[in-house]
Amino acid sequence: MSDAALATVSESHDAAGPESMLRITPTAATKVNEIREAEGIEPTMALRLRVVGGGCAGFSYDLYFDEPAEVDRAFEVEGVKCIVDEMSLMYLVGTEVDYVEGLQGAGFKFQNPNVKSTCGCGSSFSV
Repeated sequence: MSDAALATVSESHDAAGPESMLRITPTAATKVNEIREAEGIEPTMALRLRVVGGGCAGFSYDLYFDEPAEVDRAFEVEGVKCIVDEMSLMYLVGTEVDYVEGLQGAGFKFQNPNVKSTCGCGSSFSV
């Protein structure tokens, strides 16, 4: 999908503004852009944020670069082109994505106000 088509999808779906749907911290945005550059990801690709069934608690998060589809909500947060399908968006509204490094490793962390419980390992959640 071209940038113009991506903009059209974005304009038609995010009247409230991307910050009300999803936030990405500057640290996470920097890491996403580092990965994009290191992997040679095409500029037409956007960061897909998705909720999938599975994991100990019922749902888990999925992040990867993908081509936008017409049914996606598309927006830009902290300089990162993002796409989210309608079903995932129900679970992700208000979520903040951060990138953390610590003793247990490094990775993207989701602060989701919709979550009622998480599993012991922290990789899945329920609503």
